[in-house]
Amino acid sequence: MNYFEGIDFFFLLFGILAVSLILGFLGEKQRSWITMTSIVFVVLIYSRNMNQLFLLIMYLIVQWINIKSYAVLRKKYKRNKFYYYSSLFIAILPLFLNKISGPLDMELYSFLGISYISFKTIQIVIEIYDGLIKKVEFRNFLPFMIFFPAMSSGPIDRYRRFREDAQRYKPPREYADLLGNGIFRIILGYTYKFIISYILYEKLQLYAVGFELTDVLGYMYLYGFYLFFDFAGYSLMAVGASNIMGIQTPMNFNMPFISVDIKDFWNRWHISLSHWFRDFVFSRIVKNIMKKRVLKSMIAIAFLSYIINMFVMGAWHGLTASYLLYGLFHGVLLAVNDLYEKKFTFYEKIKDRLAYKILSWFVTFHLVMFSFLIFSGRFLEVVKHYI
Repeated sequence: MNYFEGIDFFFLLFGILAVSLILGFLGEKQRSWITMTSIVFVVLIYSRNMNQLFLLIMYLIVQWINIKSYAVLRKKYKRNKFYYYSSLFIAILPLFLNKISGPLDMELYSFLGISYISFKTIQIVIEIYDGLIKKVEFRNFLPFMIFFPAMSSGPIDRYRRFREDAQRYKPPREYADLLGNGIFRIILGYTYKFIISYILYEKLQLYAVGFELTDVLGYMYLYGFYLFFDFAGYSLMAVGASNIMGIQTPMNFNMPFISVDIKDFWNRWHISLSHWFRDFVFSRIVKNIMKKRVLKSMIAIAFLSYIINMFVMGAWHGLTASYLLYGLFHGVLLAVNDLYEKKFTFYEKIKDRLAYKILSWFVTFHLVMFSFLIFSGRFLEVVKHYI
């Protein structure tokens, strides 16, 4: 069994959601039910590999102690940088070990969903430092960390939002809206992932081996759409299941292929990830550069910050040349886009014209598709072939 794969998973999922439906209309808070069902899925899925189950349990124990200890230290010693960076290091270390496992060709630390669960831990530590989170209770911490719809591949929720959602009473009318949205999203997500993406994947194989221009372009466009329907389908089912359980997990996609510029694209594509990096990486880089006066020009600061931010995002996907190049490519695109909007005065005059929007969409669409070719690893294969 795996998350959102196979008959066994969906059979159990629908049974759990049926109980959630009853609890929702009775006005019951579902935090305990969420915790119990998430534990059930953890046991069923991770027990296939007892090493992964052990590592996940150890991760939760260590990070709970880390977060609880830092909350106490933050209250006593205020914004002490040593305690903050020490806690942040403990939060990041498992993810770092996981990412360097590939290049080192050895499994240092790995379990299903480690990337997404690590982002939750890091976010809590940072928001404790910022004073946004005063205390963390285990009864809220555990369901947030292992909430089964978003456990494996997101979307990435925020602790305060999840906690308030799980604790808040929802009137029957409000829950009915959540239920309707949830059912629709599960059906749409299933269609995306198991029908449309399957068809695209089959077509994709026809272009996977050739190196002619038609092969490369066919692969590029088919892979871009396949990637969207596969991941968006998973995300929709995760959000839909969350909704039925009374949790408004944030949406991950919002018609990304109609984006009119690269900033617009990152506000529509993998939204929970891009907003996480915006809040916890990009804004921190900008703030530190300004504070230390490394650069004086705001344009130069933004330019450098975009590149670092997206390079780190690429590294989060994996420490391979394709992922790193993908992140660097988007960092340069965002930096150039920012420079263009701020320095070229004619932009303000033409940005709302229909012809300009169509041209801007056309350019953005093809840059995005090319970036997916890089992401897939096929681009470097083509480059090596012709070299």
